[in-house]
Amino acid sequence: MTRPADFHARAIAVLHDANEAAWRETDPEEGVRHFTNATRGLLGDPDMPNQPGSLKPGETQFIVSACFFIAPSRDHMIVFADNFGLGRARISVTDSRPGHAVQTKQAAVVPNTDVDPIFRQIIKTGRVGCSIYVPVMWKGEVVGMFNTASQARYIYDETDMRVQKLFAACAVAVWMGLGGPQHVAEVAESLGPWTP
Repeated sequence: MTRPADFHARAIAVLHDANEAAWRETDPEEGVRHFTNATRGLLGDPDMPNQPGSLKPGETQFIVSACFFIAPSRDHMIVFADNFGLGRARISVTDSRPGHAVQTKQAAVVPNTDVDPIFRQIIKTGRVGCSIYVPVMWKGEVVGMFNTASQARYIYDETDMRVQKLFAACAVAVWMGLGGPQHVAEVAESLGPWTP
Protein backbone atom coordinates (compact mmCIF):
# COMPACT_ATOMS: atom_id res chain seq x y z
CA MET A 1 0.00 0.00 0.00
CA THR A 2 1.25 3.47 -0.84
CA ARG A 3 1.79 5.67 2.22
CA PRO A 4 3.26 9.13 2.53
CA ALA A 5 6.69 9.04 4.15
CA ASP A 6 5.39 11.11 7.05
CA PHE A 7 2.31 8.92 7.71
CA HIS A 8 3.20 7.93 11.28
CA ALA A 9 4.20 11.45 12.28
CA ARG A 10 0.98 12.76 10.73
CA ALA A 11 -1.07 10.09 12.56
CA ILE A 12 0.37 11.18 15.91
CA ALA A 13 -0.27 14.85 15.11
CA VAL A 14 -3.88 14.15 14.05
CA LEU A 15 -4.48 12.03 17.16
CA HIS A 16 -3.02 14.76 19.36
CA ASP A 17 -5.25 17.41 17.78
CA ALA A 18 -8.38 15.24 18.02
CA ASN A 19 -7.64 14.51 21.67
CA GLU A 20 -7.07 18.17 22.51
CA ALA A 21 -10.28 19.21 20.77
CA ALA A 22 -12.32 16.37 22.29
CA TRP A 23 -11.49 17.35 25.85
CA ARG A 24 -12.80 20.86 25.22
CA GLU A 25 -16.26 19.40 24.59
CA THR A 26 -18.91 18.87 27.25
CA ASP A 27 -21.04 16.42 25.25
CA PRO A 28 -19.59 12.88 25.00
CA GLU A 29 -20.83 12.36 21.45
CA GLU A 30 -19.25 15.60 20.23
CA GLY A 31 -16.04 14.59 21.99
CA VAL A 32 -15.95 11.23 20.19
CA ARG A 33 -16.85 12.87 16.88
CA HIS A 34 -13.38 14.47 16.78
CA PHE A 35 -11.90 10.96 16.51
CA THR A 36 -14.39 9.59 13.99
CA ASN A 37 -13.97 12.65 11.77
CA ALA A 38 -10.18 12.41 12.04
CA THR A 39 -9.93 8.80 10.84
CA ARG A 40 -11.81 9.69 7.66
CA GLY A 41 -9.08 12.06 6.52
CA LEU A 42 -6.11 10.13 7.85
CA LEU A 43 -6.52 6.43 7.14
CA GLY A 44 -6.24 4.58 3.88
CA ASP A 45 -4.34 4.71 0.63
CA PRO A 46 -5.48 7.91 -1.08
CA ASP A 47 -4.55 6.49 -4.51
CA MET A 48 -6.62 3.31 -4.13
CA PRO A 49 -9.91 4.71 -5.53
CA ASN A 50 -8.10 5.20 -8.85
CA GLN A 51 -6.87 1.60 -9.04
CA PRO A 52 -8.65 -1.01 -11.20
CA GLY A 53 -11.10 -3.10 -9.17
CA SER A 54 -11.34 -0.63 -6.33
CA LEU A 55 -14.65 0.88 -7.42
CA LYS A 56 -17.35 -0.79 -9.49
CA PRO A 57 -18.95 1.04 -12.44
CA GLY A 58 -21.28 3.74 -11.15
CA GLU A 59 -19.73 3.85 -7.66
CA THR A 60 -18.35 7.09 -6.23
CA GLN A 61 -15.75 7.12 -3.49
CA PHE A 62 -16.85 8.07 0.02
CA ILE A 63 -15.45 7.51 3.51
CA VAL A 64 -17.57 7.32 6.66
CA SER A 65 -16.87 6.66 10.32
CA ALA A 66 -18.86 6.20 13.52
CA CYS A 67 -18.84 4.70 16.97
CA PHE A 68 -21.56 2.25 17.93
CA PHE A 69 -22.01 2.17 21.72
CA ILE A 70 -23.72 -0.69 23.51
CA ALA A 71 -27.09 0.09 25.12
CA PRO A 72 -27.56 -0.74 28.82
CA SER A 73 -29.56 -3.85 27.85
CA ARG A 74 -26.31 -5.14 26.23
CA ASP A 75 -28.28 -6.68 23.34
CA HIS A 76 -27.83 -3.91 20.78
CA MET A 77 -25.64 -0.96 19.80
CA ILE A 78 -26.68 2.58 18.93
CA VAL A 79 -24.81 4.72 16.39
CA PHE A 80 -23.06 7.82 17.79
CA ALA A 81 -20.59 10.39 16.43
CA ASP A 82 -21.37 9.28 12.93
CA ASN A 83 -21.10 10.79 9.51
CA PHE A 84 -22.78 7.74 7.94
CA GLY A 85 -26.15 9.50 7.88
CA LEU A 86 -27.66 6.62 9.84
CA GLY A 87 -29.30 8.74 12.51
CA ARG A 88 -29.86 6.70 15.67
CA ALA A 89 -29.63 3.33 13.96
CA ARG A 90 -29.53 0.32 16.23
CA ILE A 91 -28.05 -3.08 15.47
CA SER A 92 -27.68 -6.30 17.43
CA VAL A 93 -24.42 -6.90 19.29
CA THR A 94 -24.19 -10.12 17.25
CA ASP A 95 -24.99 -8.62 13.83
CA SER A 96 -22.50 -8.81 10.97
CA ARG A 97 -19.00 -7.39 11.28
CA PRO A 98 -19.80 -4.83 14.02
CA GLY A 99 -21.22 -7.61 16.20
CA HIS A 100 -18.28 -9.87 15.41
CA ALA A 101 -15.86 -7.20 16.71
CA VAL A 102 -17.92 -6.91 19.90
CA GLN A 103 -18.27 -10.65 20.46
CA THR A 104 -14.63 -11.55 19.75
CA LYS A 105 -13.06 -8.36 21.16
CA GLN A 106 -10.88 -8.43 18.03
CA ALA A 107 -10.27 -5.68 15.51
CA ALA A 108 -10.51 -6.54 11.82
CA VAL A 109 -9.92 -5.09 8.39
CA VAL A 110 -12.22 -6.32 5.63
CA PRO A 111 -10.38 -5.41 2.41
CA ASN A 112 -13.26 -6.36 0.12
CA THR A 113 -16.74 -6.64 1.62
CA ASP A 114 -18.01 -8.26 -1.59
CA VAL A 115 -16.30 -11.51 -0.60
CA ASP A 116 -16.58 -11.32 3.20
CA PRO A 117 -18.95 -14.07 4.44
CA ILE A 118 -20.26 -12.19 7.49
CA PHE A 119 -20.49 -8.64 6.13
CA ARG A 120 -23.98 -7.11 5.93
CA GLN A 121 -24.58 -3.67 4.43
CA ILE A 122 -25.98 -1.22 7.01
CA ILE A 123 -25.69 2.11 5.17
CA LYS A 124 -28.61 2.57 2.80
CA THR A 125 -27.07 5.37 0.71
CA GLY A 126 -24.08 3.50 -0.67
CA ARG A 127 -22.22 0.20 -0.54
CA VAL A 128 -19.16 -0.08 1.68
CA GLY A 129 -16.29 -1.81 -0.12
CA CYS A 130 -13.60 -1.85 2.60
CA SER A 131 -13.97 -1.41 6.34
CA ILE A 132 -12.14 -1.38 9.68
CA TYR A 133 -13.84 -2.60 12.87
CA VAL A 134 -12.27 -1.92 16.27
CA PRO A 135 -13.91 -2.92 19.56
CA VAL A 136 -14.07 -0.01 22.00
CA MET A 137 -12.84 -1.29 25.36
CA TRP A 138 -13.06 0.08 28.90
CA LYS A 139 -11.63 -1.82 31.88
CA GLY A 140 -11.58 -5.07 29.93
CA GLU A 141 -15.20 -4.78 28.79
CA VAL A 142 -16.43 -4.00 25.30
CA VAL A 143 -18.55 -0.85 25.41
CA GLY A 144 -18.83 -0.29 21.67
CA MET A 145 -17.29 -0.55 18.23
CA PHE A 146 -15.43 2.06 16.14
CA ASN A 147 -15.89 1.70 12.37
CA THR A 148 -14.26 3.51 9.46
CA ALA A 149 -15.40 2.48 5.99
CA SER A 150 -14.85 3.35 2.34
CA GLN A 151 -16.63 2.57 -0.88
CA ALA A 152 -13.24 1.85 -2.48
CA ARG A 153 -12.08 -1.69 -1.87
CA TYR A 154 -8.57 -2.47 -0.56
CA ILE A 155 -8.04 1.07 0.76
CA TYR A 156 -7.27 0.01 4.38
CA ASP A 157 -4.69 -2.38 5.75
CA GLU A 158 -3.32 -3.61 9.08
CA THR A 159 -1.41 -0.37 9.63
CA ASP A 160 -4.65 1.60 9.39
CA MET A 161 -6.28 -0.81 11.85
CA ARG A 162 -3.45 -0.37 14.38
CA VAL A 163 -3.75 3.41 14.11
CA GLN A 164 -7.53 3.24 14.52
CA LYS A 165 -7.01 1.21 17.72
CA LEU A 166 -5.15 4.21 19.15
CA PHE A 167 -8.00 6.50 18.14
CA ALA A 168 -10.49 4.13 19.78
CA ALA A 169 -8.49 4.09 23.03
CA CYS A 170 -8.53 7.89 23.19
CA ALA A 171 -12.18 8.11 22.11
CA VAL A 172 -13.35 5.79 24.89
CA ALA A 173 -11.50 7.83 27.51
CA VAL A 174 -13.33 10.93 26.30
CA TRP A 175 -16.65 9.04 26.12
CA MET A 176 -16.33 7.79 29.70
CA GLY A 177 -14.92 11.06 31.05
CA LEU A 178 -17.75 13.13 29.58
CA GLY A 179 -20.57 10.89 30.76
CA GLY A 180 -21.02 8.58 27.76
CA PRO A 181 -22.68 5.72 29.70
CA GLN A 182 -25.40 8.07 30.97
CA HIS A 183 -25.77 9.55 27.47
CA VAL A 184 -26.26 6.16 25.81
CA ALA A 185 -28.74 5.18 28.54
CA GLU A 186 -30.77 8.34 27.93
CA VAL A 187 -30.75 7.83 24.16
CA ALA A 188 -31.72 4.16 24.52
CA GLU A 189 -34.64 5.13 26.76
CA SER A 190 -35.77 7.85 24.35
CA LEU A 191 -35.76 5.37 21.46
CA GLY A 192 -37.98 2.94 23.32
CA PRO A 193 -37.85 -0.85 23.27
CA TRP A 194 -35.54 -2.38 20.71
CA THR A 195 -36.54 -5.42 18.71
CA PRO A 196 -34.17 -7.15 16.32
